[in-house]
Amino acid sequence: MRIAIQLLIFLTVLTVLAVTSCEKQTQSIPFDGNRAFGYLEDQVDFGPRNPGSNGAKEVLSYYLQFFRERTDSVSFQQFSFTDTILDTTYTITNVIAKFNPEKMPRVLFCAHWDTRPRADMETDSNLAAKPILGANDGASGCAVLMEVTNSLSEIDSKYGVDIVLFDAEDYGEDGHLDYYCIGSKYFASNLGSRNPYAFGVLVDLVGDSDLRIYREAYSHAYARRITDMVWQTAKEIGASSFVDSLKHRVYDDHLPLIDRGIATVDIIDFDYDHWHTQGDTPDKCSPASLEEVGKVLVALLAH
Repeated sequence: MRIAIQLLIFLTVLTVLAVTSCEKQTQSIPFDGNRAFGYLEDQVDFGPRNPGSNGAKEVLSYYLQFFRERTDSVSFQQFSFTDTILDTTYTITNVIAKFNPEKMPRVLFCAHWDTRPRADMETDSNLAAKPILGANDGASGCAVLMEVTNSLSEIDSKYGVDIVLFDAEDYGEDGHLDYYCIGSKYFASNLGSRNPYAFGVLVDLVGDSDLRIYREAYSHAYARRITDMVWQTAKEIGASSFVDSLKHRVYDDHLPLIDRGIATVDIIDFDYDHWHTQGDTPDKCSPASLEEVGKVLVALLAH
């Protein structure tokens, strides 16, 4: 009986030590979830940010000022895209910010900044025709990367970092894949002959207050080493919202990058009740969720 009690006490102590060690490690990673949430709210305050909207124009000025103050360089990659169905041409803009631009190898962290021009998951046709605010679907990924930018000067990393915010990921309609991931396709096709990236990480739909991130199937199949590295890092720092099993297969901005030879993992919580609806607002998002994802990214750079 005494041996059993001693064994129970020993196992309890080990568990407490493991949890305490994990908490200390997480606390040592520089990332402020509340500040990231403020960036999410800032973006939503501009209104819908679909191509051609006033919100899109205004938020680009916001991004430009933000990254100018925090990175070594920031530029816009602009091109024209014509929707032949609507006979409308848009200027599409990718935002490219660089930290330590001469340092090799480099890592690509990316998200999409545009929002859905229609709320096609709404049952009310009046609501379905209107663009969405995109607190989670658009703003959350950008908010995480903006706060990662604040963390870069506080860590020692062997990598140079490019942060790219893609435009027009969510423009498309069912049956027209050419109208999705427009910005990332252009970026990938205009990299030149040399791929400068050791790996890439895409963050999308990462603000849900009930965050559960499963391995995405394309990432698992075509960027397995990086996917393993992300989930191992999440385990090491105690990021419990990362679930180490497959669930979704998502056509997203990582696929043009993978096609270009950049091993890219999609960190995405696709089980979001307010996806492509007018309910995708900041009150459905959480600073804690942004912080957990952001700390995984920062920890990847610090490896």
